[in-house]
Amino acid sequence: MKRIDVRNVAIIAHVDHGKTTMVDSLLKFSGQFSTKVDEAQDMVLDSNPLERERGITILAKCTSVNYKGNTINIVDTPGHADFGGEVERVLKMVDGAILMVDANEGPMPQTRFVLKKALALGLRPIVIVNKMDRPNATPSTTVDSVFDLFVKLNATDKQLDFPILYASGREGWASITAEDKGKDIEPVFATILSHIPPPDADIEKPLQMQITILDYNNFLGNVGIGRILNGSVKKGQPIALVNNDNVNSPKITKAVRIDKFFGLTKQEITQAEAGDIVLISGLENVEIGDTVCNIDNILPLPKLSIDEPTISMNFLVNDSPFAGREGKFLTSRHIKARLEKEAQINVGLKIEVLEEEGRFKVSGRGELHLTILIETMRREGFELAVSSPEIIYKEKDGKICEPVEFLTLDIESQYQGAVFELIGKRSAKLENIVNENANRVRLEYIIPSRALIGLKNEFLTNTHGQGIMHHSFYDYLPKINVSNLRTNGVFIAKEYGKATAYALDNLQMSGQLFIGPGVEVYEGMIIGQNSRNNDLVVNPCKLKKLSNMRSKGSDDAPMLTPPKLMNLEQAVEYISPDELVEITPISIRMRKKALSHLQRKRSSKNDEEE
Repeated sequence: MKRIDVRNVAIIAHVDHGKTTMVDSLLKFSGQFSTKVDEAQDMVLDSNPLERERGITILAKCTSVNYKGNTINIVDTPGHADFGGEVERVLKMVDGAILMVDANEGPMPQTRFVLKKALALGLRPIVIVNKMDRPNATPSTTVDSVFDLFVKLNATDKQLDFPILYASGREGWASITAEDKGKDIEPVFATILSHIPPPDADIEKPLQMQITILDYNNFLGNVGIGRILNGSVKKGQPIALVNNDNVNSPKITKAVRIDKFFGLTKQEITQAEAGDIVLISGLENVEIGDTVCNIDNILPLPKLSIDEPTISMNFLVNDSPFAGREGKFLTSRHIKARLEKEAQINVGLKIEVLEEEGRFKVSGRGELHLTILIETMRREGFELAVSSPEIIYKEKDGKICEPVEFLTLDIESQYQGAVFELIGKRSAKLENIVNENANRVRLEYIIPSRALIGLKNEFLTNTHGQGIMHHSFYDYLPKINVSNLRTNGVFIAKEYGKATAYALDNLQMSGQLFIGPGVEVYEGMIIGQNSRNNDLVVNPCKLKKLSNMRSKGSDDAPMLTPPKLMNLEQAVEYISPDELVEITPISIRMRKKALSHLQRKRSSKNDEEE
């Protein structure tokens, strides 16, 4: 049985290829923007403050529009591979996908990643060549590249027979030919109706709905979002939550409230049927992957398969001399509760409590995946310390293997030599070089994941901020030798106090500073980078000695170079294994694990003896 009045479709693409902007245009065309404020706001689905600041989608979100009497449920997905867990889950809710590709850039690493997931689930994508309003658009080349990518990913004959639209999400039009500019975005809706199959939906079968997204309501508690595969559910109906681990003892709860998506809002309904994407509120102890069933007919669906984490970091209770000054949540109990709550929603995350008090090992899909979590906790008032990222190794065929990434660098030709030298130090293997035009070139590499740590900052420096870098998970390969990536030592503060301009003026001749005058420091805090490869204990609080004599030039004001202020991602990439990043709602500081200089000397001596 089919629900011919419903279409469920996901929009997938590489980062910044226009998914969320396209959703804006679809919502505007369908009349979902009721006020001038709605129309003036870009990327309305990116409601998370971090998403709006960074210009990326982090969490998958649902919306719904009505077109010619049909309900079209649209799911906006993240484009970054670090949030691949979000993509994998929501693709289980839909029957088709819209693949967005930039008319100039063509398929990129994340395009390959999300398309591979869609094809593996048997979805038949619609390809939209976006940003056709740009003067450098090359639609024919882009379509050829997309077809080649489909072939490489072993698409079936049906999947290779994909419809193509040419569009500008920002200007709000789409066309079936590259030569013509469309009047509006209606061709997208028409293609969805003709190409995306209606969902299989048997209302007479027992209830089955898999929870793929979690939300929370302050009044009703946990909210489970998913697509009803079979049967129907009514408001107030007793239901069972079951998974592969509790088939014999399902969790019995009640559908306190049922909502459906209508444009930018949710509306309460009394009953939902197979084929609908709905929100069920009041589900106690619900987890992602749980199946909602009738209490007298327990039928769990197969468990959601999510790619394993590739990187881990230790989260620690902050024990620096400045602990407790700026944060509200400081203890291991607070941090543990917050991480456990995140693990319920974020299925790509794994939490492990370590033996030492106040230490947790958090594993995720990538550096961005973990730093987004840290930044969110920081804004909520948490204070903690984190260690440097560590790669998670696996054993395959008796060999120790490490995660390897597919890296794409888009640079100007004049920086090619500097980039070759930079990447060459990191044991990367060049796969392909594409000359995009006379001035720009695209380099494609296979590179160990650990070699990517700290690469972005150096890459942007070497390309004068004009390079574009993207990477996605490739495979697990035998461990590769990678030389030490940080070749410079650091300046370590000797004592507690406030940094003075006089002391910093003397230090800046030997390296680069991370702090300015007047900043409070403590023993063991990292305040700068040494120009040599050894760590140096320094006194940034040293005062100028006063005398009753005056001489020419002695009272000149110090000329300080502006310090390099590290954000969270830069600090996490920069630190070495014997260092930590101290994170508070206001400050980000780098420090040594052992704050005492004497303690560090003893531990290094013990390491040498061993």
